[in-house]
Amino acid sequence: MKNIVIVTCHPYDGSFCHALMMAVKTGAEAAGKTVTVIDLEADGFDPVMHSADLIGFLKHQAVDEQAKAYIQTVKAADQLVLIFPIWWELMPAMMKGFIDKVIFPGETFTYSKSLRGMAPLIKAQRTTVMTTMNTPKLLYRFVFGQAIQRALVRGTLKKMGLKHVTWQNCAMVKKSTPAKREAWLNRAKRIGAQS
Repeated sequence: MKNIVIVTCHPYDGSFCHALMMAVKTGAEAAGKTVTVIDLEADGFDPVMHSADLIGFLKHQAVDEQAKAYIQTVKAADQLVLIFPIWWELMPAMMKGFIDKVIFPGETFTYSKSLRGMAPLIKAQRTTVMTTMNTPKLLYRFVFGQAIQRALVRGTLKKMGLKHVTWQNCAMVKKSTPAKREAWLNRAKRIGAQS
């Protein structure tokens, strides 16, 4: 049985991010997958990289107990989905902290002599980043440089050697029509169900 891990970060459970998470979960369960949801907000995750965490990073040993549990969950995933809003053109602090504390040397990746300099230690065959924002799509791309694509998709996930990494962005959510939202939710269900 396939194992999908959904990592979500939004302080309001009535948000469209929450609806996307539920749609991915529904699609995955309908496809017979085991689903684990990591809700950083509900878990009260501490995103701050404290001095002990940095020393652990240098020693390749995570020290934050919650992060260590997340690492084990992520390592067991066949599919990984990250869902969060884009605020001020970037990810929320909790999601950034998750990346800092879970994408960790000796735990989820190792350094290598490859061109990227890194190799994954997790088995995920597919990773999807799903975001919501109220910025127009073209403005985000051509004026703000698609920071999520550059920093997270290419600069983190692909850099560490993950394969089949995609980014699904829902732009102008507040002004979107019910039909558009329904289309996004159906796409999220398909992402959850894909093999």
